[in-house]
Amino acid sequence: MMELNLSRVDYLQVGITSPKSLKLLPPAGKKDPTQKVVVADHNGVLQCFSLKKGEPNHVFKTLPGNKMVRVELGGPLGQVREKIFVATGPEVKGFNKKGKQFLGFDTNMSESILAMHVEGADLFVSGNYIYNHYKDCKDTNYYLCQDKVNDIIVLPVERIPEIMPVLACQDRVLRVLQDSDILYEVETPGPPSTLCMYAGTGGDEGNEILYGTSDGRIGLVEIGRTMASPRRRLAPSHRWELPNEKRNGGVLCLDNYDMTADGILDLVVGRDDGLVEIYGYDEADEPILRHTTTCSESVTSVQGGRVANGTFDEVVCTTYAGWLFSYTAEQHQNKIQGGIYSEEGKAKIMALRQEMEALQQKVIQEREKYQVTAQHKNAISAVPQFNINDKFVLNKEDASYTLSLEVQMAIDNVLIQSDVPVDLLDVDKNSAVVSFSACNPEEGNYLLATYRCQANTTRLEIKVRSIEGQYGTLQAYTTPRLQPKTCVVKQYPIKPLSLHQRTHVFDENRPNCSLKLMGNFSLAEIHSWVTFCLPELPERTPAGDTAVFHFVSTFLDTQLMCQYKKGEGLFKSDNISTISILKDVLTKEATKKKIRLDISYDINEESVAHLLNLIHPKLEYQLVLAKKVQIIDALKELQVHESDTSFLSAEYQQILQDAEKLQEEYKKQPCCLERLYGMITDLFIDKFKFKGQNVKSKVPLLIEHLDNYDLGQLIQFFNASG
Repeated sequence: MMELNLSRVDYLQVGITSPKSLKLLPPAGKKDPTQKVVVADHNGVLQCFSLKKGEPNHVFKTLPGNKMVRVELGGPLGQVREKIFVATGPEVKGFNKKGKQFLGFDTNMSESILAMHVEGADLFVSGNYIYNHYKDCKDTNYYLCQDKVNDIIVLPVERIPEIMPVLACQDRVLRVLQDSDILYEVETPGPPSTLCMYAGTGGDEGNEILYGTSDGRIGLVEIGRTMASPRRRLAPSHRWELPNEKRNGGVLCLDNYDMTADGILDLVVGRDDGLVEIYGYDEADEPILRHTTTCSESVTSVQGGRVANGTFDEVVCTTYAGWLFSYTAEQHQNKIQGGIYSEEGKAKIMALRQEMEALQQKVIQEREKYQVTAQHKNAISAVPQFNINDKFVLNKEDASYTLSLEVQMAIDNVLIQSDVPVDLLDVDKNSAVVSFSACNPEEGNYLLATYRCQANTTRLEIKVRSIEGQYGTLQAYTTPRLQPKTCVVKQYPIKPLSLHQRTHVFDENRPNCSLKLMGNFSLAEIHSWVTFCLPELPERTPAGDTAVFHFVSTFLDTQLMCQYKKGEGLFKSDNISTISILKDVLTKEATKKKIRLDISYDINEESVAHLLNLIHPKLEYQLVLAKKVQIIDALKELQVHESDTSFLSAEYQQILQDAEKLQEEYKKQPCCLERLYGMITDLFIDKFKFKGQNVKSKVPLLIEHLDNYDLGQLIQFFNASG
């Protein structure tokens, strides 16, 4: 395996950037193999520059305007793509490589453009839900998507005669379109956040697409093409998938470039936790990690090319805060000889020092000016404005939520407050110091924690785990290192069934329980109630008369089906507690609207044993782990007093050997055992609640059975009670 040795070189800082807002123009010719950089930012500035002696040399730079969120390159089919297209609001602007604007096209979309693709005279754009296809700036096709569209790509028209756009949708689906209709849907393991053609051209037949998901997975899918008969279509096939075992950040951008110089394009990945990865391919075309590096901010764009030097490959990156830099194969240490800088290096350092001094003087002057104006009796305090790039994402691997907060400047502190019980989990990447304040749950305040960040921290990750059935709001107060002090409050709903995630399968053979609601409610009303209960649902009411959604529990692997229409709702699950939570919350929401509901339910007794069998491996593992951790201190004390511990059993010797690992694992799973106890207790109470019996007095007896755990005896206790 070739070892990549890349070093970081900073070029400049622009405004806040969106994903895919950076492109490298094709080289001008063999005499000049270097490439120009095009980048757009939220200040509405589009700039193109080249590098001369390591310094940016602007080709053009537009005046500030409306926020720019996407940059794409286009040109006549079969020719060099060197025309620059920018999405800003509902408008698409086109510039040539010298900066002259040749296109200003208002799409008249009701949403701002968030994703865009250009193929010859065809323009494909999408907002949150609306997809439009324009040919020569004339509206050609339209599609209203069921869920939020994160990205769009089109199979290369030069290689595939029919136009086939592919939409990456938030509900874990790639939707393949033809004209204004769906050909079919391809399910992905996570919500796809970005798309890219495999090897730049889509592979041998031009129909292979790489996708990255918001929960950090990467995959390759081969899109089936239409056959001669419109009824016969090749099914899509998943070629490979890279799981996110290390729980890295979500994928924001992908690119193909040969960084390993083996003649095969490598895969370059940028993640929202600042990780940049380079994957090569083995003989079976399976990806192999060749290089990884990290910065402290979300990587919004990655592009492979040659910018600073025509003989050295580099990966050019932008971050959310607007830093533009590259990881290059060129080693810059040779500019220093024996600890002495060259004349060029000395001049650069002097220029930077002078610039810093000038900026410091300007800051001092502006502060003095502000203090004078602030003392005036009619003065109005100028509160500094700043944006927060935030995400609140459910992780399937450990059934927790990751809250990531990113600011353009350094963060001073973040205050987390919750009116619902949640656990804060350790995050290895965090360098912030956390402190907890006393709370009064009777006043609806269950958590108050402060994260104090180090000097240069611009991004903070916090992991929380909620309890299903208890719902409310989590609030984050973010205070950056700004004067005068100011903070921005963000709110995140903790939903009643917060640990459920969307899926597209439902097993009818499981022992499912059902809940049926009848009443004088509209489709929009019941959809708003279900959206209040469950995450990952679109806010807009689904098209059609009937809505069907499937979910899976990330903690217990139980399933849930929601099927509803005007005046009727049907819910099925193999977990009685899920049905109970839905019944309570939906009834409460209907009562707020003064809508009377007729409720009927069918409880399958077999679902109890089924669920206890699902919980069994987790509960048994946690009980064994807890017992091992409890005796570690005693074993260590014995080890101190006894020079030879060979008399201990093999099990105890293994516990001593793995002591640190066991304690660390136990620390990472706070309250996990209590959670499992709580879920079994809820199941016990809910089972008999549907029978009209109150068994809360028998809960202490249930806890005794759990402390002396045996699956068979526990099932017998459930069957015998009541």
